[in-house]
Amino acid sequence: MSSTRAARQKSVTAHAAADLRSTHMTNAPDFSLAAELDETSDWDPEHEDATAEADGDFVSGYADEPDPEDDPTTGAMELAERHQLRRVASLRTELEDITEVEYRQLRLERVVLVGVWTEGSVADAENSMAELALLAETAGSEVLEAIYQRRQTPDPATYVGRGKVEGIAEIVQATGADTVICDGELAPSQLRNLEDRLKVKVVDRTALILDIFAQHAKSREGQAQVELAQLSYMKQRLRGWGGNLSRQAGGRVGAGGGEGGGIGGRGPGETKIETDRRRINDKIAKLRRELKAMKGTRDTKRQDRARHQIPSVAIAGYTNAGKSSLLNRLTGAGVLVEDSLFATLDPTTRRTTTADGRIYTMSDTVGFVRHLPHQLIEAFRSTLEEVADADLIVHVVDGSHPDPEGQLSAVREVLAEIEASDVRELVVINKADAADPLVLARLQRAEPHSVVVSAKTGAGIAEAIALVEGELPRPGVAFHALLPYERGDLINRLHQEGEIDLLEHTAEGSVVKGRANEDLAGELAGYSV
Repeated sequence: MSSTRAARQKSVTAHAAADLRSTHMTNAPDFSLAAELDETSDWDPEHEDATAEADGDFVSGYADEPDPEDDPTTGAMELAERHQLRRVASLRTELEDITEVEYRQLRLERVVLVGVWTEGSVADAENSMAELALLAETAGSEVLEAIYQRRQTPDPATYVGRGKVEGIAEIVQATGADTVICDGELAPSQLRNLEDRLKVKVVDRTALILDIFAQHAKSREGQAQVELAQLSYMKQRLRGWGGNLSRQAGGRVGAGGGEGGGIGGRGPGETKIETDRRRINDKIAKLRRELKAMKGTRDTKRQDRARHQIPSVAIAGYTNAGKSSLLNRLTGAGVLVEDSLFATLDPTTRRTTTADGRIYTMSDTVGFVRHLPHQLIEAFRSTLEEVADADLIVHVVDGSHPDPEGQLSAVREVLAEIEASDVRELVVINKADAADPLVLARLQRAEPHSVVVSAKTGAGIAEAIALVEGELPRPGVAFHALLPYERGDLINRLHQEGEIDLLEHTAEGSVVKGRANEDLAGELAGYSV
């Protein structure tokens, strides 16, 4: 029975497999590649062309390697960083109470300019107001109106006449200005009287320049110098109204810690203004100590250059005259260049060589301006020492300015104040591409030792370099020596620091004749012939 059952199951399995094979072979169509290609022959032919075009325009997600020549300079990166932050117009984020005005930061958003014309011509007064407008725009403000008054002397109470104050108040109310900028250094009483009558913030020229310096200072030393100048200016202008003026920091210590100044703020009837002045004096003393310590590094570098007798050239001039552009042209420094006032605060020193291989340094310095605040001159004295200790001053003047002679005189006043009047001076008249040829001819007649250049186009740069190299101090000790070939170091120093008139290679060594400084001439004395 078991064998019969197994045979029956085997037969059924075989019949099922046969049926499955027959069904599969019957239902599956025969596959032909040619037939399949024929069915696609009527498809859109433009699809293939579009696909090929798209493949040709394919852009990889991987960026190409940057070109080393396209790397931005340090100045370009600093300029981009400076332009990232700009003041927003009509941003009201500070106190509006006039009684707290001296404790606010400068708000230079919508301003009205006020000037007093005491001397000179109408053109001089208009140039001064135009410069004040540029200063205000550099600080980030929007100039709405400008007004000036002809007076023998500024009014001791309100800087301008009483009637003019009423007119300015009407202009402020009509334009919606929040700041008035005066073209001069105002006394504390003048600032207070004007703010009481105008009901807006009043800023003088000095505070405006200090605000610009605070925005542009980048280095640690530059920031400390600006802070020192601001505190020196603020110390003489601390003021208050009402409770601020009479609030006692000492003398009422028994009333509790809320009224009195507590430990460190107590004194015999010391007012809050006196406490603020004392704290400012402490801060000024601290900043002077820090600047003295920073000055040591600059002095060390300067002494090192003096020890090796490396000539130094200082580029000085009026603000926005093109000093940084000229430095980039002469040395390829790549420092920041911007068409604004006081764009450069931190000095830049670059090493370069003359056509005959002598090494010298060239330094870019802070720009000057008419009536440069005395606080800034004192604070930046360590920086300006680069100008006073230079062997040559390249005095850059803007040839396209309405009053280039005024720029020359203003810069020379500052040079006299820092005791740099005795340094040799080469006047470089810049921006020749935008200047009037008659003005350039007039300046060249007034300044015989001058050269006309254009830092933008490069015109006259070669002549300026030749004049600078000709004005550098020359070695004064003549020598004639036979140097052995193992003293190639002396030959190298002669190329960098001295002047070689004759160089001949013989069997015994190198015969050298020329001029060198005293130190190098002393080393060559042992090989003299």
